[in-house]
Order: sequence, then structure tokens, then C-alpha cells
Amino acid sequence: MKLSDHLSNEQRDQMNSMRKSKPKPQQPKPKKKKEKVNWADLMGMNRDRFCRGKGGAMRRK
Repeated sequence: MKLSDHLSNEQRDQMNSMRKSKPKPQQPKPKKKKEKVNWADLMGMNRDRFCRGKGGAMRRK
């Protein structure tokens, strides 16, 4: 048997009123910040490349 079967009508109404309480306001979740990373620069793709040319001098490619 259920609990509500053992309660009087007055007690049952009181229990139903407690169950139907006001919903709690939800707090907005904090937004995640996007990373502003220049990956090409971080990995060294935008760097000058040097190599030894004729005569052993360093030259930029």
C-alpha cells in the first residue's frame, strides 16, 4: 500500500501542496573563454629559415 492510502484527505492535500513548490531560479553557467592562441607563430612556422650558402655564409631563405 502507498503512504497516501494511510493519510487523511487533509494531510494528503498538505503533502500535495508541499510537492508543488515554486521552481528555484537557475544561475547561468559561466561561459568558457576561447583561447586566442596563434598556433602557427607558437610552433615556429612564421620564422625565418637560415642555411649556409656558398662560402659558408648564413643566408635567409
